[in-house]
Amino acid sequence: MQDNEEIQLTVGSKYQILSLGSKDNPITSTGTFMGYTNIGNSDGICLELDKSHKKLKGKLRIIPSHIILTIDVISIASKDEDKDDETTERSYM
Repeated sequence: MQDNEEIQLTVGSKYQILSLGSKDNPITSTGTFMGYTNIGNSDGICLELDKSHKKLKGKLRIIPSHIILTIDVISIASKDEDKDDETTERSYM
């Protein structure tokens, strides 16, 4: 990695996130990063939970950014350059 290269969470990448839970037990979330969201005045990240969460597999977990302790990168999704040029806006009349 170059010194001036910015690190970003990328959609489709897999992460393990440790966040605040109870006093003695932090919460570990493992899954695929789906994007960012806002919850009132707070921002958070959306993670689709993987099979390590058993019954919750496939569920979307929103983790407020201010309670994140660590983010471990498991795998990085390749960035598709063509997607950056596409627009997600659609207009129908």
